[in-house]
Amino acid sequence: MTPTIRDYIRTIPDFPHAGIMFRDVTTLFADARGFRMAVDQLLTPYAGIRFDKVVGLEARGFILGGAVAHQLSAGFVPARKKGKLPGAVISEAYQLEYGEAVIEIHDDALKPGERVLIVDDLLATGGTAEAGIRLCQRLGAEVIGCAFVIDLPDLGGRARLEGLGMAVHALTHFDGA
Repeated sequence: MTPTIRDYIRTIPDFPHAGIMFRDVTTLFADARGFRMAVDQLLTPYAGIRFDKVVGLEARGFILGGAVAHQLSAGFVPARKKGKLPGAVISEAYQLEYGEAVIEIHDDALKPGERVLIVDDLLATGGTAEAGIRLCQRLGAEVIGCAFVIDLPDLGGRARLEGLGMAVHALTHFDGA
């Protein structure tokens, strides 16, 4: 039987808190075949579409986003936690289940009209992805799609992003939190 993306993802119970089933993609990244499969499948719905940049969301989105950008012959832009990028940045705050966070990109990372794909490993509530979308839009870029390895549909992230008019692509999903 041919392995699927889910076969490469390890579940760690009670991490980082009791009751959380952590979906660990480092096992996917560590396997050459699995990693290649993930990158290829992230690109599948975008065959024939031109992208200028891939925006990877901190931190595992950097690993995926860099590989996806390479395959698309596009530039890569990291969306980082506040205070991690040198130089002039723009910031976007978003809500977490336990507070607020801020992500940033360089203020010259995207040009008006550039076509962008947002990439990350996991879509949960959609807060980080929405903040990334807003940063791109503030610089005048057009977000064409959002691609994730895992969707946690019970947390509402897909519906949130689709409510913003975004096309959302995920390779697999896990029910529950």
